[in-house]
Amino acid sequence: MDALIKKDAVILIILCVSAMTFQSCKDNGGGGSSGSLPGVYTYHNNLARDGTNTRENILTPVNVNTATFGKLFSCPVDGAAYTQPLWVPSLGIGGGTHNVIFVATQHDSLYAFDADSSHCTQLWQVNLLDSFHGGTAGESSVPWADVGSGYMDIQPEIGVTGTPVIDPVSRTLYVVSKSEGPPGTFHQRLHAIDLATGDEKLGGPVDIAASVSGGGYDNSSGSISFNPQTENQRSALALVKGVVYIAWAAHEDTDYYHGWVIGYRASTLSQTAVYNVTADGNRGGIWMGGGAPAADRSGHLYFSVGNGTFDGNSATAPNDDFGDSVLKLSPSAGLAITDWFTPFNQSDLENFDLDLGSGGVVLLPDQSSGPAHLLITGGKEGKLYLLNRDAMGNFCASCTTTDTNVLQSFMAASAFGTPAFWQNGLYFAGVDSSLMRFAFNPSSGTFDTSPSSQSGNNFPFPAATPSISSQGSSNGIVWAIDSSQYGLPTPNQGPAVLHAYDATNLSKELWNSAQAALNRDQAGDAVKFTVPTVVNGKVYIGTRTELDVYGLL
Repeated sequence: MDALIKKDAVILIILCVSAMTFQSCKDNGGGGSSGSLPGVYTYHNNLARDGTNTRENILTPVNVNTATFGKLFSCPVDGAAYTQPLWVPSLGIGGGTHNVIFVATQHDSLYAFDADSSHCTQLWQVNLLDSFHGGTAGESSVPWADVGSGYMDIQPEIGVTGTPVIDPVSRTLYVVSKSEGPPGTFHQRLHAIDLATGDEKLGGPVDIAASVSGGGYDNSSGSISFNPQTENQRSALALVKGVVYIAWAAHEDTDYYHGWVIGYRASTLSQTAVYNVTADGNRGGIWMGGGAPAADRSGHLYFSVGNGTFDGNSATAPNDDFGDSVLKLSPSAGLAITDWFTPFNQSDLENFDLDLGSGGVVLLPDQSSGPAHLLITGGKEGKLYLLNRDAMGNFCASCTTTDTNVLQSFMAASAFGTPAFWQNGLYFAGVDSSLMRFAFNPSSGTFDTSPSSQSGNNFPFPAATPSISSQGSSNGIVWAIDSSQYGLPTPNQGPAVLHAYDATNLSKELWNSAQAALNRDQAGDAVKFTVPTVVNGKVYIGTRTELDVYGLL
């Protein structure tokens, strides 16, 4: 969650491309794979949000070491890159064909770089606030002092925060910009960007606006309106069955705000549905450490919610506020809640700022015995929850020490990111804890609550969102960024540190970017909650000043 201390503070995944969308398809065998990854088009690689690339046919635990692996080059950017880099192969662009990496910044800029050129070839750069992209004279990214409560959580400016999403069929990138201009007037816009040129498509951008009926703490005549100033577009975008879904939270919990989810038709940018987490209450932001809503084959959305009003267990209306909960929304029902889970100690989570919604959600592969459809998530309290997506448990009013209405819960560490899942192992790095692997037993349908292996180093706040590369079920590597030196401006900033571990034994660190002599592999200054993109023999990470690219030397 976006606060200095408080907030901001297996299977083979195959990307299946269909008209105007893409979906995650699962091969429950989790065995070998052939060919290269079709692309990295979305946060944490797929709609399950499991963070895997099982088609990485170059990097192995043998060749990732300081002698053969390191920093290849970096590309300067004009602002902090909070977004995960996205990768598109063999794109016709700039008069040629390139593998392309896309990066967005808090300066409201969007870049397309050649993903492989050692000289950092910039294919195009666009300013999302110029007149060609819907901006008006005098608009700028938002100075940090104009939102929030003065903690400088995102500083010195706020522009693009949530990771974009790409439709590879139409070759369109969807991204949300935030800006101010004239002073005191705020804008958020959804852009549909042509991958080859950086130009707007589909008549975009569209100004983001919405309202719902409700008696929340900022209602006016029974209506709640989206506030482009206070709403923080923190979560990554999701593209599900032809609809782009966008979620919001707040800047440093500054009122008034709610958790919103708004859908836009990918082919037209027309608004399809609006959901407000606390329309009759307050807060309930969707943070997830920058994570994206997950989605199943039917298009249901799953996400966790932070602090806010909860009355979902009330016997009387409106009982439609779901702070500190995990929600399942049905697009076919207009983004209506079809199932949900709220911890029995929700009031404590609310009162002591122990948001469930600080961590992202991961959908596990379909199971052949027991509940078939599983989800795991965690929050600031430090507890991990394993849920049945077909019967999530709702709220246990009679529970006093643990949630008996879920498949499993156990203490691990405070979560501020999204775990990874590979070969029946959950890879999780919480605050001030090691990177841990929790083994999943398909026969019992539960996790072993003691780590089967863990790293020798800890990850201070804001912990890490790991990614995994492998060749099918072999040669697994876990990649994680220590961004604990994200800090405020100099002298409190320091470099990000990228780590690589043997996925079968996390005590074996293969390499990290601080090991080589003379700072050979040193990354740019850290940005919190950043996620490494591992594809085609390279690892891409965003920093405060540059995109860093690692690979075989």
